[in-house]
Amino acid sequence: MLRNLSPQLMFEKITRDHKPLCRFGATRQSFARWEQSTRPRVLATLGDFPRRVPLNPELIAEFKHDGLLKQRWFIDVAPHISATFLVNRPVDIKRGEERPAILCWHGHGPFGKAPVMGDDSSPEKAGLIANLNYNYGHQMAKAGFVTYAIDWIGCGDRNDSSKPNIRRQQGIDWCNLYYLHATMLGMTSLSINVAHGMAATDFACTFPFVDKAKLGVMGLSGGGTMTTWSALCDQRMKAAEIICYSDLFACFGIRDLNYCGAQVAPGLFKLVDLPDLQGLLAPRPLLIDIGVYDTCFLLDSAMACFRQLKRIYRAAGAADRLHLDLFPRAHAWGGNKSVDFFNRYLRAKA
Repeated sequence: MLRNLSPQLMFEKITRDHKPLCRFGATRQSFARWEQSTRPRVLATLGDFPRRVPLNPELIAEFKHDGLLKQRWFIDVAPHISATFLVNRPVDIKRGEERPAILCWHGHGPFGKAPVMGDDSSPEKAGLIANLNYNYGHQMAKAGFVTYAIDWIGCGDRNDSSKPNIRRQQGIDWCNLYYLHATMLGMTSLSINVAHGMAATDFACTFPFVDKAKLGVMGLSGGGTMTTWSALCDQRMKAAEIICYSDLFACFGIRDLNYCGAQVAPGLFKLVDLPDLQGLLAPRPLLIDIGVYDTCFLLDSAMACFRQLKRIYRAAGAADRLHLDLFPRAHAWGGNKSVDFFNRYLRAKA
């Protein structure tokens, strides 16, 4: 008998036969019944959320950049933790005017939200912007929206390996370490980051130039993960753009090892696959960006994810609210349909 001693191969073989318990289409139930029974079970995998605290906002700086007015704030987002909050707005907003606002989640990387919001002050940040079309928080503000962002834990200003924190332990993967910390306390990194994002949205809604009824969310890669969960957990988000985060858990996660503790919740894949998770956003408008040459989320399984997502949106009676930007680049923001998408669903008059 040929024995297997590889744990990795064991997991790969388990997932080949795995059928999530709440996958859409497993039975003949309607979308409404599926959504009603699946959503609470999926949200329960996140564990506890940190409690909300007063924001205690503090303005650090205000400056102009490329025709935009930008501000940097400190806000408290949960017990014992703050975040730097960046907001970009067009300079042509008139007194008393309200604009739609978009929460812009960053992906993995040491700079967090900074390049997303337009910081090209170093060759490294400028290179990320050029390679990933990464400054969507800047570009969408140039298109007339208010955009805002914070870092998730472990990135940007909240990276424990960077100033002002400087914990120089070698080989630390903060995404995985924070996940271990969080699950020991009954939380997850996702529940923590989603709660912090909701606090950021609370603060964004205090600005007189933000239309609180017209909020959206977008993000690339790990930011696509955060976009998915932010929209699921915060019904204020009226439209979402998930950028280069379409795939199947068995492919990008188990097979390709392309995930970390910032992107998972205990028992999630037991219940649903990624297209089911995204399908719980129906019937809200959703734009999916897929890079044809993406090496993080490969095209074959990315399109398989989208096809299943399309079936879910069709079953929800919302096929016309699901949009695809399939673009001939690698892992990046397509940006071909974003302005029209958010204009249609956030700026068009009812």
